[in-house]
Amino acid sequence: MKIDLHTHILPREWPDLDAKYGYPGFIRLEHHKPCCARMMKGDRMFREIRDNSWDPERRIEECDEAGVSMQVLSTVPVMFSYWAKPADALDLSRFLNDHIAEVVRQHPGRFAGLGTIPLQDPDLAARELERCIAELGMRGVQIGTHVDANEHCHGADCRNLDDPSLDVVWSTAARLDAAVFVHPWDMMGKSRMPKYWLPWLVGMPAETCLAICCMMFGGVFERFPKLRVAFAHGGGSFPFTIGRMEHGFHVRPDLVATDNRVNPRSYLARAENGAAITPARFYVDSLVHDREALKMLLTMFGAERVALGSDYPFPLGEARPGGLIESMQEFSPQEKVQLLSGTARAFLGLETA
Repeated sequence: MKIDLHTHILPREWPDLDAKYGYPGFIRLEHHKPCCARMMKGDRMFREIRDNSWDPERRIEECDEAGVSMQVLSTVPVMFSYWAKPADALDLSRFLNDHIAEVVRQHPGRFAGLGTIPLQDPDLAARELERCIAELGMRGVQIGTHVDANEHCHGADCRNLDDPSLDVVWSTAARLDAAVFVHPWDMMGKSRMPKYWLPWLVGMPAETCLAICCMMFGGVFERFPKLRVAFAHGGGSFPFTIGRMEHGFHVRPDLVATDNRVNPRSYLARAENGAAITPARFYVDSLVHDREALKMLLTMFGAERVALGSDYPFPLGEARPGGLIESMQEFSPQEKVQLLSGTARAFLGLETA
């Protein structure tokens, strides 16, 4: 069995949001030829997508070809729209969540859903999180790595995930036993990365590392011990830099340990003889495209905290979901079962569903 924790979906159509809300910056779809559409922001194309981005039957066909039993659906991160007016972001979130819930309702054995919430207003976000779980039957939510203020913002502050205003979201997720999947978006330093696809190659891993560090150093995991959080793309650049973070924690606690005095390495797996015996405090997906990096994830997090994730249907994803895991002769059959489905089931709460 394969459960793909990290996949994205969109409705086939939605209204012109710039016109609906009265200001620019939202994504619209242009269906310019059969089975293809352009995601447009104003007159600029953000991305071209195929029908597997919106057609559940097409997704199921491709899942069957790859041996994927279930996909976990979440929106495309550019749709977060944290810069928008809160009421408009809530309206858009509800539209996207209703769509995902309907796809899951039509195919309950093949899909599970993660909602999106308007983090620029944490109280609204908490209420929509509750609706996602209680009314729509979703397993949790997908959120971005920060709540950014950009050129289209309407008075919102730039906030990282350690911001105290977000505690109402964390407490709601913990109370509802809802999973939280953190995905990078609106990457830092984009103005310095105009070439080579660097926002996606460098900025995304850095964004994910930033989110992990903020939650660790900000004491979020300490305040909400029941919170279940997973980070996309294998935790980004975090696994390779944990040694630097721990060293900084020890030599400059006056700068690093201001809000949380727990050693950052304490959040990772405890290992003996190279094998993890106590898994990490948080989860990551398996999308690292490299054998040695995947082995490193198992050592650092434990198989119980690494879940298959492909980033379907986008080109930076794994073309055949789970292929790298299946190719790893170093992993035992039990570890492969855990990585391909067991960890996702635990993270999503499917074991008791």
